[in-house]
Amino acid sequence: MPRLRVYELAKKLNMSTKDLLQELEELGLDIKNHMSYIDEETVKLLLELFEEEEDVEKSKPATKPKKEEEIKEEEVREEVLVAPEELQVNTLALKMGVPLNKVIQDMFMKGVVLKPNQNLDERTAREIAKMYGYKLRLQQETKTEHVEEQISKLQQIEKYFEELYIKHADELVPRPPVVTVMGHVDHGKTTLLDKIRKTRVAEQEAGGITQSIGAYQISYNGKKITFIDTPGHELFTEMRARGAQATDIVVLVVAADDGVMPQTIEAYNHAKAANVPVVVAINKIDKPNANVEATKQQLVSKLNLIPEDWGGDTIVVPISARTGQGIDELLEMILLVAEMKEIKCYPKGPARCVVIESKIERGLGPVANVIVKDGILKVGDYVVAGPIYAKVRTLIDDKGKHIKYAEPSQPVMIVGFDELPNLRYAIYTVEDLETARQMSEEIKDRIEKERRSKRRMTLEELLKMMEEKEKKELNLILKADTLGSLSAVQSAVESLKSDEIKVSVVHAGVGPVTESDIMLASTCDGIVIGFRVKIEPQARKLAEAEAIQVKTYEVIYDLIESLKLAMEGMLKPQIVEELIGRGEIKKVFDIKKVGKVAGVQLLEGKATRDSKVKVYRNNMLLFTDEIETLKHFKEDVSQVEAPQECGIKFKNRADFQEGDELEFYQLKEIKRVL
Repeated sequence: MPRLRVYELAKKLNMSTKDLLQELEELGLDIKNHMSYIDEETVKLLLELFEEEEDVEKSKPATKPKKEEEIKEEEVREEVLVAPEELQVNTLALKMGVPLNKVIQDMFMKGVVLKPNQNLDERTAREIAKMYGYKLRLQQETKTEHVEEQISKLQQIEKYFEELYIKHADELVPRPPVVTVMGHVDHGKTTLLDKIRKTRVAEQEAGGITQSIGAYQISYNGKKITFIDTPGHELFTEMRARGAQATDIVVLVVAADDGVMPQTIEAYNHAKAANVPVVVAINKIDKPNANVEATKQQLVSKLNLIPEDWGGDTIVVPISARTGQGIDELLEMILLVAEMKEIKCYPKGPARCVVIESKIERGLGPVANVIVKDGILKVGDYVVAGPIYAKVRTLIDDKGKHIKYAEPSQPVMIVGFDELPNLRYAIYTVEDLETARQMSEEIKDRIEKERRSKRRMTLEELLKMMEEKEKKELNLILKADTLGSLSAVQSAVESLKSDEIKVSVVHAGVGPVTESDIMLASTCDGIVIGFRVKIEPQARKLAEAEAIQVKTYEVIYDLIESLKLAMEGMLKPQIVEELIGRGEIKKVFDIKKVGKVAGVQLLEGKATRDSKVKVYRNNMLLFTDEIETLKHFKEDVSQVEAPQECGIKFKNRADFQEGDELEFYQLKEIKRVL
C-alpha cells in the first residue's frame, strides 16, 4: 500500500476530507491539511480501522462492553487468563469483552500502532488489560512470580523519586513555597496567620493556643504561599519538628516586648537541624513596651542570627499581627527567599505528599492532612502511606471544599483510609489497587525486620560509625538542671575540638530530657547528654524506638572524660618509625633462579623478617623496601642480631651494591589524645 495524501485517503474511505482530518486529530495524529502525506503503514492501519468499524458495530456481543469509567473497584481485580501462544490483539480483546476496534484505537491514541492479528509482548498485553480494568495472568504464572513483580514496583517508585530531580531537571517548574510559622507560646503566631488569611482561628482555639497542625494557602501579588501553623505550646514540640521537616521556609516569630525565649531557641534549633532558611518576624511592635533593637540584639547573642541591617544575612521584618503593619513586607520577603532558593517540583508522574497530621474525623473516618510535593493527587488514585494503602475517595482543601485534584504545595485532606497514616511516611500514588496492596505488605515486612533488629546505639558505636565517614561530626543535644550548669557543660563540651572531629551542640536547654530532644537527635543523627536531669518516661520509650542513646551524668568531669575517651578512640593513631638496627652490605651475590642477594653485616641492633629497610649510598637515601627473605647462613630466620651476618633478598629492588648502608625500622602506632 503506497503512501497517500489526506484527500486521496478520504476518497478511498468514502468520506469528506474535513471529517477525515477531524478523525485523525482525535486519533492524536499531527496532520494539518488535506495535502499532507500519510505514511503507508498508517494508511494500512486506518483502512483496517475504518473498514472494520461497521462490522464491529453489527457484531457487538450481547453483553454491553465495559467502559473504563464504569469499572468498579472489585472488577479491577478481575483476571484475564491467557496462554502465552494466545497473546494476540484480537484474542485478548475477545477475552476481555472489549471491541477490537476500540483496543486498536485506544492504543493508537497512546502512540502504539497495533494490527488485529499482531502478537503482543507480555508488557504491552498487561498494559492493555489494565487499561480496561483487568489484570492479565499467563497460565504458567504462579502467585510467587506475581508478588515478585509487584515488589519490584516498590523498588522502582523508590528509585524514581530518588532520581526525580536529576532525570527531569529540564522539566521542573517553580513550586509555591511551604512556610512554617514557629516561635514561643503567646508571641502571636496564629494571630499572624489569622491576619494573613483573614479568619478568626485564634479565637476558636482553646486558650488561644493552636491544638493541632493546620495548613493554609493564600495568594499574594498573584503568587501562592502555603502556610503551616505549628502549635506554640511546649507539649507540641514533636509537631513542630514535623513541620520543620515538611517546610521550605521558616518564619520565626519573636515578640518585641518579650524577646527570645526558651521555646524560640528550641524552634530555631529545629529549623537549623532541618537546614531550612529562616525569616524573623518581630511581632507586637505596636505595644508601648516594644523594643525592636533590643530584640535584634537578643537574636545575635542567643541565636547567632545577624539582621541584614546590622551587616548580616538574616531577613528581619518588624510587624504587628494585630494591626497588620509590616505583613505585606513579610510576604514579599517570603517570596524573595523562595525565588532565591529556587523551590521547584516535577508536576508530572506519581504524586508524592508529606503528611502533617492524621486524625479520626467525624463522619469521614481516618484522614490525613498532607501537602503535595510533586505530581498531581487526584480523587480515585491509589495511595501507599508506609504499611497502609487506600483509594482516595475524597479530597478536601483548606477552605473545606471538595476538589477533584491537588497540585504541588497545595494543602489537602485525604479521605479514604481504613487506618491512620503514620506521620513518618510520605504518601505515594501508585497505578492500581494490587500494586498498592503488595507495596504496603513489603513495607510491613521491612518494618518488622527493623523492629526485631533495632536496639540502642551507644556513643562509642556512633563514633565508630562516624569514623568511616569522610567528615566526622558529633551532634549533641545538651540538657542540664540550671542555666549555670548548662553554660558550664556547653563550654566544656565545645572545648573538645580537633582538626578531624567537629563537636556541634545542636540544642541546649534547661529541664528534663523530653520527646522533643529525642526527635531532634533523630533528625540530626545525634545523641542526648543530660546533666543532673531525669529522662521523661515517654522520652525513654521514644529513644528506644528511634535507637537514640541518652547518657546522663551527675559529675561534669565524668561527662567530659566520657566524651573525651570516646573521641580519642575514633582519632586515627599516629604512625611513627622506630629504628631497630643498622647494617652494611659487604658483598652482593647473584644467585641463579633467585636473583641478587645482599650479604649484610649487622652493626647494631637487629634486623627482623617483618622490618622495613632504608638503603643509603653516600649518606643519600637510595630507596625504601621490605624484606622478602632473611637468612643466617643457609637457614631462614625471623631475626638476626648484631654483630652477626645475614643474607637479605629485597622484595622490589635489586639496584644495591657493596658499601651501601642499611637502616632497619618498624612502624609503630601511637594513640593520640585531645
